[in-house]
Amino acid sequence: MVSAVYQLISNNAATSIGIGVLVLIPLVILFLFRGARSQAIFSANLPYPTEYRHVIKNGFALKKVPENLDAIVIGSGIGGLSVAATLARAGKKVLVLEQHDQAGGCCHTFVEKGYEFDTGIHYIGQMHSNDSFSKFYLDQCSDGQIGWCAMDEAYDIVAFGKPDESRRYRIVSDVERYKKQLLEYFPEEKEAIEKYVKFVKEVGRNSVGMFIVKLMPKWVVSTLSATGLLSVVTKFFKISSRSTLEVVSELTKNKELQAVFSYIYGDYGTAPKNSSFALHGMLVSHYMKGAFYPLGGPAEITYHIISFIEKLGSKVLVRAKVSEILLDDNQKAVGVRVVKGGDSHNIYAPCIVSDAGVYNTFEKLLPPSITDKSREKFGHLHYAKHGVSYMSVFVGLKGDSKTLNLPSSNLWGYASNNLSHDMEEYISMTGAEAANNVPMVFISFPSAKDTSWQERFPNKSACVIVTLANYEWFEQWEQERVMHRGEDYKSLKDEFGRNIWEKACQYYPQLRDRVDYFDVSSPLTHKYYLNADKGDCYGIDHDLDRFNLETATSLRSGTDIPGLYLTGQDVFIDGFTGALMSGLGCSCAILGQHLINDLKSKLKLQKKS
Repeated sequence: MVSAVYQLISNNAATSIGIGVLVLIPLVILFLFRGARSQAIFSANLPYPTEYRHVIKNGFALKKVPENLDAIVIGSGIGGLSVAATLARAGKKVLVLEQHDQAGGCCHTFVEKGYEFDTGIHYIGQMHSNDSFSKFYLDQCSDGQIGWCAMDEAYDIVAFGKPDESRRYRIVSDVERYKKQLLEYFPEEKEAIEKYVKFVKEVGRNSVGMFIVKLMPKWVVSTLSATGLLSVVTKFFKISSRSTLEVVSELTKNKELQAVFSYIYGDYGTAPKNSSFALHGMLVSHYMKGAFYPLGGPAEITYHIISFIEKLGSKVLVRAKVSEILLDDNQKAVGVRVVKGGDSHNIYAPCIVSDAGVYNTFEKLLPPSITDKSREKFGHLHYAKHGVSYMSVFVGLKGDSKTLNLPSSNLWGYASNNLSHDMEEYISMTGAEAANNVPMVFISFPSAKDTSWQERFPNKSACVIVTLANYEWFEQWEQERVMHRGEDYKSLKDEFGRNIWEKACQYYPQLRDRVDYFDVSSPLTHKYYLNADKGDCYGIDHDLDRFNLETATSLRSGTDIPGLYLTGQDVFIDGFTGALMSGLGCSCAILGQHLINDLKSKLKLQKKS
């Protein structure tokens, strides 16, 4: 990653910029390669997976807290766990504290009536090979223990119109197959398809730019921007200023093809009209080499990372709600306060990492005076807006995947090809109106994706359906206790569930009489289990403003509060890999090392062996 940036600079700078480059580029190179000879913490040799043992529900007790902590991580999503694993690799003693009764954040799974359901991880890209940078880093965090199941070549099916007579399109892996498949659907649109793929590749090549500006000192970023030299390092911020709808509308006038290009916006929750094409292109590029599902379900990711963390002498504890980040007289973060039952416990460490999200960190865990100061000086809250929430329907089905003819691909069902209009209209409705006018559903069968499923749950299958939602539809019940929110709440939630399931049955009629378990989650469910402030599953909104240079530079791991760092999808981008990479960036900031160099060198050694 760093070497790619260096190559960009080396190839283009002298001819395009001149003397200014000779002054500033050494500063950039010095920053990028600073720490190249520092402690090597990653390994080129990783062991094979081991037998599963349950470690993800280890409840908090003060006696379990290790002595002489180097760092405390608030939250056990992949952003927090990856930081903890990396710091533990570096010889640090780390404590991870999770408010829920199970670690893992969106890697959480649950079992009801003999069915296992995923809650946030439905598919992941870039797990195709040990040559993949993100897979290699994940392997470093889990000691190489996580197995993967390849999904169908057509990992997504996109459908427009009424479910029982919808127009369907297969989204396939591999760039050439992808283009060939789209050309079969749209034979008159070769130029648009070629240009779209070219733009996606360009975003993929330049996505490192967003990562790098979060690691560089702000004054270096400002100087590069002011002198025009930033475009030598990356073209990312030229791309990021354009919306997805703007880009695809310039490529083709065919509304159906525009929608096929844009369908995956549901993975980040911002309609094409308002989302940055840079984010969209990163996501499309992410799946170009296929989609994968964790062997044994997403909780396996959590289990193997925690096992590795604890093997190195650190600890992950659940049912440990952090109520406050403790500051000393100099306003440095020095610890956390954990509430357990009627007691509170102060736990101290010189480094505090928050994986709780920007809103929770600054508005709930810090004193208002500190938050106001950070709002002015730092910008995290100034640029942040709540993202959209979602609803899920969990269905247990009698019969195995083969009997029910279930695909391992996902299905995205849309009411029409006017994606932005439909979603804006839907979000602006009342809850009662919206329940009967859901314009988008994402249908997934984890039982068909996981090759170990039938051994673990014979003659059973699971279906998970997701749609976006407005938190305000359920806000009036947010103060009520979970499972005791009353009949009106249950009635609205169930109305959504019934209508969403009816759509699913129109896509897959063979499921209609196979239901053995049925449950619906609302934005309040996600607020409770994930501690998401407004049930915003994707963190802060992924709109155009979030991807401009000023925001990207401000939303970083290092804060203006000494000793406090941020990780998770708010810092980089949403999704599993976005949160994972934020953990790497946060670890770089804490250790003062460019761990990317270490990772790349170990990756090369692994390839040779």
